Amino acid sequence: MMESDELFPATEVRMPQREGRRPRRRAAAVPRVTRRRPQDEPIPDRFFRQLVFSMRNGVLVITRDGRVAAVNNEACRIFKLKRSRHVVGRPFAEILQAHPDVVRMLAGAFDLRHLPNRAELRLVSSKKVIGYTLSHIADERGRQTGLALFFKDLTRVEQLEERDRLRDRLAALGEMAAAIAHEVKNPLAGIEVMAGVLRRKVGSLPDAQSILTDIINEAKMANAIVHEALEFVRPIRLQMEPTSLAEVVRNAVTLAGRQLPDRAVRVRLEMPATLPAIQGDQHQLVQLFTNLLTNAFEALNGQGLVTIAAREDEQEGDGHGDRAPVQHVVVIEVIDDGPGVPRELRDRIFNAFFTTKPQGSGLGLAIVRKIVDAHDGTIDLTSARGHGTRFTITLPVSSADGEWFR
Repeated sequence: MMESDELFPATEVRMPQREGRRPRRRAAAVPRVTRRRPQDEPIPDRFFRQLVFSMRNGVLVITRDGRVAAVNNEACRIFKLKRSRHVVGRPFAEILQAHPDVVRMLAGAFDLRHLPNRAELRLVSSKKVIGYTLSHIADERGRQTGLALFFKDLTRVEQLEERDRLRDRLAALGEMAAAIAHEVKNPLAGIEVMAGVLRRKVGSLPDAQSILTDIINEAKMANAIVHEALEFVRPIRLQMEPTSLAEVVRNAVTLAGRQLPDRAVRVRLEMPATLPAIQGDQHQLVQLFTNLLTNAFEALNGQGLVTIAAREDEQEGDGHGDRAPVQHVVVIEVIDDGPGVPRELRDRIFNAFFTTKPQGSGLGLAIVRKIVDAHDGTIDLTSARGHGTRFTITLPVSSADGEWFR
């Protein structure tokens, strides 16, 4: 038997060619193209950069040697930094020099084995509250190469939680105050009436007249405290309407002056004519500034200067990054040149029933804060011993929640 290739030996056969016709060329082999599947395509680095910059949380990444490797727009907004391209590559301690508390936290994080998964920090410079998470960045060998800080502005959340806590306290206090008022007001009125009758009957005895006068005055003061307590715990139902703050302040100056007629305090108003009207409850706002002025008059002990200055301003509303809306507000400052508030008392000055005055109820400034909160505003205190006190009230031109009540 022969092999197949011996049966059919290879022979070259030439076909006859027609004159004038070129021989047909053999077609070249076309290389086979293998198409990549979409899941095999690598995701570009640009996508991850866009992811970081689009996050609604702040992101700050630093290298082991302390340089900023990445920072997104939300982080720049919260820390009030320039655009990220002016920040990347520079030392984080230099970039965050206005926030020394953050610098200390980041500097010590490299030496910690267990980083906080959820923590909060109040920025001293801006008074913002941030909730943050820290994470070490490691290479393939497990060596630390950097640190990532993820954080969110919780200032608004803190304010709302504080309002909720205040609302709960007021609800409990309201029930108690209503019961006390019912039991106390009638006996106080009786004491005042009987002391008045007795004072008319004792005639010209000077000692008796003095004692009875003191009894009547103390009964009136106790009755006023009960009345203020009821006003404090009673829910505020706002009657929102366009309100001129200049008119509100002038009315408050008049009312505060009537309460302390013997004062020798000068009041200077700096209220521009272009100040916009706000959506507010005029009656409540007059009470707010009357209480602040009364507090200032008493702090000045009858002599000094109180300045009330107002201006229109803008502030960032609730939002993220470059999309954060701008809210139009009016800022009013009530400034006195009195003795100031000691540092240890500043955190307690808005607390209900806290007072440093021998005959004070401790509700004046607590009511002020309650009215400000009801208008979706803020109030801040700046003071130094011997350098006066400044109350800064910020009220939105249009409130987002006109029906909110406490």
